[in-house]
Amino acid sequence: MKTKYENVNNLKIAKELLSFVNNELLKGTDITPEKFWTGFDKVVHELAPKNKELIEIRADLQKKIDNWHIKNKGAEINIDKYKNFLKEIGYIKREGSDFQIETENVDDEIAKIAGPQLVVPIMNARYALNAANARWVSLYDSLYGTNIIESEEGGSERYDPNRGQEVIKYVREFFDKYIPIDGTSWKNIAALKVVDKNLVIFKDDYEYKLKDPNKFIGHRGDANKPEAIILQNNNLHFEIIINPRAFSAAHDIAGISDVIAESAVSTICDNEDSVAAVDAEDKVLCYRNWLGLMKGDLKIQFEKNGKNLERKLNPDRSYISKDGKGLKLHGRSLLLVRNVGHLMTNSSILLNDNNEIPEGIMDAFITSAAALHDLKRKKNSRTGSIYIVKPKMHGPDECKFTDLIFSKVEEVLELKPNTIKVGLMDEERRTSANLKECIRALYKRIVFQNTGFLDRTGDEMHTSMEAGPMIKKGDMKSSKWIQAYENNNVDLGLKCGFSGKAQIGKGMWAAPDEMKKMLEEKVGHLKAGANCAWVPSPTAASLHALHYHEINVFDVQKKLASRSPAKLNDLLTIPVADRPNWSVDEINSEISNSAQTLLGYVVRWIDQGVGCSKVPDINNIGLMEDRATLRISSQHIANWLHHGVTTKIQVKEIMKDMAKIVDKQNENDKKYIKMSDDFENSIAFKAACDLIFKGKEQPSGYTEPLLHLNRLKKKTNQN
Repeated sequence: MKTKYENVNNLKIAKELLSFVNNELLKGTDITPEKFWTGFDKVVHELAPKNKELIEIRADLQKKIDNWHIKNKGAEINIDKYKNFLKEIGYIKREGSDFQIETENVDDEIAKIAGPQLVVPIMNARYALNAANARWVSLYDSLYGTNIIESEEGGSERYDPNRGQEVIKYVREFFDKYIPIDGTSWKNIAALKVVDKNLVIFKDDYEYKLKDPNKFIGHRGDANKPEAIILQNNNLHFEIIINPRAFSAAHDIAGISDVIAESAVSTICDNEDSVAAVDAEDKVLCYRNWLGLMKGDLKIQFEKNGKNLERKLNPDRSYISKDGKGLKLHGRSLLLVRNVGHLMTNSSILLNDNNEIPEGIMDAFITSAAALHDLKRKKNSRTGSIYIVKPKMHGPDECKFTDLIFSKVEEVLELKPNTIKVGLMDEERRTSANLKECIRALYKRIVFQNTGFLDRTGDEMHTSMEAGPMIKKGDMKSSKWIQAYENNNVDLGLKCGFSGKAQIGKGMWAAPDEMKKMLEEKVGHLKAGANCAWVPSPTAASLHALHYHEINVFDVQKKLASRSPAKLNDLLTIPVADRPNWSVDEINSEISNSAQTLLGYVVRWIDQGVGCSKVPDINNIGLMEDRATLRISSQHIANWLHHGVTTKIQVKEIMKDMAKIVDKQNENDKKYIKMSDDFENSIAFKAACDLIFKGKEQPSGYTEPLLHLNRLKKKTNQN
């Protein structure tokens, strides 16, 4: 469908976007459409050339790095010479003196509460509402429905009372460790009451109290017969629901029917890696959902198990404090919004030279304008801030440009300077190598920095494409650069004063069905000093929240602040394979694994517009896939092709074989279009192949340009 535009000043704006901004986005704000578009027009024409220049600098640096590796081909890389070369070309900037960030008006969910962070595609209203409401999640349901509890009925729709008892046992044992009762166990307690501002626990006609009475903060209902008890540990809460008539309390002497865990303390509503938004129609859908969240009126009706249901934002949770006063706890996750990076442009708006608008600038204006509604209500941010996560920035100059964009948006929207806060994604190699200066460029706005292993690995491989064949994907996590990268992010965050002011984050748990493994492994993020880490679902959020009861991250950060910092030489060590002698079977197995997940993701992206999905891998284990996972897979195969580890013919045959497997895995999806029926005319299959065979030429190894191009082709064909 061809986009229809209307002329506004020096802009051509897609009709559906113009109508949304004028009639929905700005309605109820103090900004008129005339003021918005006049300011927008001036700013975007001022900033677009600078945006273009920064992208050209990326390409120029990449060309110089490629030439350096070609010139030094066959010789062992001398890390000091390599580092000096990177400094000479401006890839590594001179590091300035020490400083502390000065960000003000930061909500407690970011500054003072350590906990899980959900990431959700904003394109899907139902998912977005689920995520916003995942501040409070049933721990009983989360444990019962996952592989943490092992029983014969795991996965069955029939209730297994033995499994239910195992859930209760698990929670009581957890409470015994982290919210202990003085003199007895949580197991087999008979009743809970509130007496003289204290929680009194009854067992065998004896009365007991918590070892730390301060962990009880309130209740709901009658003090002698409470409906709920609220407990606090490490700034996170549990709500114990008491309802003897409930099915789940049938075998519980104390009548406890559920334990609700404070879970997703914050949520990133994603306009970037997890969505497939390629035109005005898609962008308006994303913006409208974000606007609904900021206004508080987003709703969705849907059918589930034959029932018509409505989902909307949860209210705050009300209790009676231990002093007998009213007590409210926030009912929803604190919401941040992720804009796109500096690379992409979008056809929703055309500039005076008929070029597409830099999409990140458009995102900044429209997502911030949506947040004007919340600045009046103060339901999301009680401190009057707007939180924007900015991905894929390459180095300090691009961070300064983001600061400039946000300053211009604040001027047009009549906001105080630094109202818009920024989350820095440390996921590009040039940012990692210059992280201190990147933070300095944002020192009055920064509230968050997060490592992204997958994107960072994709950039690692693309930047060093000419250095040689890369090690296997599975070996990347044990390579020298990755540990330096993860430690450097924490070291510099602490050195620049993040603790108690901003989030230091770690990446996604990508296997949503492997919750037992997540509980065993993801605690490592807290031990590494992260006061937030990403999770893929409300269930994962409630379970990962348990880690923050086990460990006080702020205590960990105090200890880590004195360790020796990560070395730049380690960070710059390139993960090339030393004289690889892989067998044909090993090579084919590695490529097959990457090709299968790549195809599984791309086919849904191109054909159905699904930007993030659980894709079965080659062993049928569901993994969360987004553009970051796609970037690493496509760049890895492209690298092996470039260095002759494999051939184009071999890869093409593997792609066809894997397409048949992906087709089989999706056979129950009525919307799915098989690739193997007609490889030559499958846009999805050809797009997946292009990501590999044209991977070396893609800017920074990004997948967006080819994905967007082919999704637009698909949409045109469908219309």
